Amino acid sequence: MSIRRASHAGSWYTDSGSELSRQLDRWLGAAELSHGPARAIIAPHAGYTYCGACGAYAYRQVSPVVVKRIFILGPSHHVRLRGCALSVAKKYKTPLYDLKIDTQVNAELEKTGHFSWMDMKTDEDEHSIEMHLPYIAKVMEDFKDQFKIVPILVGSLNPEQEALYGGILATYFTDPENLFVISSDFCHWGQRFSYTYYDRSCGPIHKSIEKLDKQGMDIIETLSPSAFTEYLRKYNNTICGRHPIGVMLGAVKVLQNQGYNNKMSFKFLKYAQSSQCKDMDDSSVSYASGSLIFEI
Repeated sequence: MSIRRASHAGSWYTDSGSELSRQLDRWLGAAELSHGPARAIIAPHAGYTYCGACGAYAYRQVSPVVVKRIFILGPSHHVRLRGCALSVAKKYKTPLYDLKIDTQVNAELEKTGHFSWMDMKTDEDEHSIEMHLPYIAKVMEDFKDQFKIVPILVGSLNPEQEALYGGILATYFTDPENLFVISSDFCHWGQRFSYTYYDRSCGPIHKSIEKLDKQGMDIIETLSPSAFTEYLRKYNNTICGRHPIGVMLGAVKVLQNQGYNNKMSFKFLKYAQSSQCKDMDDSSVSYASGSLIFEI
């Protein structure tokens, strides 16, 4: 059986199961349930020192008693990928317990002809999916034998492709037993990211970054794929999970056309920055956590 190692444990987060469990408990305990039960969440994928507390606000909205399947859409950081790819693994290891892959859903997605497969090296090199696994394991621990995961690596998609994949996944969105985890950090600012947009009217650089991010977050809350695409074209904000977010918005668009229009609501619950940029030599990464609910 092919098992994906927890390749970033011990560096991006602790490889001690008991310590990890305590950390996650603490962060989840500090977040409140205010916009759930989530059908989809957006949460960051950086090292837990930077974004662990922020991510808790999204995961706090998950109702583990309902969820049976968790789709994790993460951007590809290391390989050039034109579409979306599925995992060849049967299990994903975490320091808490192993997560099982839903091979039946993988087979259904492969049949569409629009998914490729990532090899194990690509899978283990990538952190955008792995950084969500401990949170998933923690939130679901009382139901650990009742759910499976569907990891999907998302490549550089154009808006039409985002709409295509959104259409494929829309049918899964309608089932309350399915949860979608959209993996994304927000602005990567600084010379090392080749992005130094600065609106001086905001005052310090970190305030300009916050305004830029919050503008994007407000647009995501409108659930309009075209408005989000336009925002990215205008500002080129370095939101690394823009394509997974675009796929989620594409799925929502399909559901709106099917009559779910007034029933869906997305809300951001937490925003943070790795550090506060004050001069042009500084750098930072922003993080945001939010939740999509279907109102009954």
